[in-house]
Amino acid sequence: MEITAAAVKELREKTGAGMMDCKKALTETAGDFEKAIDHLRKKGIASASKKAGRATKEGSVSSYIHGEGRVGVLLEVNCETDFVARTEQFRDFVRDVSMHIAAASPQWVRSDEVPAAVIAKEKEIAIAQMQASNKPAAVLEKIAEGKINKFFEDNCLYNQIFVKDTSKTIDQLNKELIATLGENITIRRFSRFALGEGQKTEKASEEAAH
Repeated sequence: MEITAAAVKELREKTGAGMMDCKKALTETAGDFEKAIDHLRKKGIASASKKAGRATKEGSVSSYIHGEGRVGVLLEVNCETDFVARTEQFRDFVRDVSMHIAAASPQWVRSDEVPAAVIAKEKEIAIAQMQASNKPAAVLEKIAEGKINKFFEDNCLYNQIFVKDTSKTIDQLNKELIATLGENITIRRFSRFALGEGQKTEKASEEAAH
């Protein structure tokens, strides 16, 4: 079938991939738009894995304020060159991730940053909740593992579903950008501030003092 320029343009805007890559993806999937997106994602992930070991010493530290000053995010994203750090795609990625952090409130960047004690506690709770089911220990262990993965999805930035496009995770979004720009790009760290969060009430403070 004929692959129209409009279809190629739409796929490019959706994925951020190059024009030729989009045309090739549509050709190989017989014009099926969703399959073409999956094809580009898989290609992007493969491309990103080859670049994962490269040093990222450039990038940017940016701030994002949401809700008329009620939520703020400070985010560092690294890349290999200053040239990429100045591109519109990189800046858009930083802005989208900052907005996501403001909305989704992750606790860690990656699952390997979660303290072992936190994981052990979550696993303990998960197994305790299922004790009355009389399921074999091996089954309980498997279910607990699934609950831990869900905990990572809820609390780790890379594992979270992207709030602006629920068809992908932040990790997938990151890898698509790597495929587009041809450099290793990593989210290094962030801080999220919510107005009044963590403050004790005046009464609670007084009780704690006595």
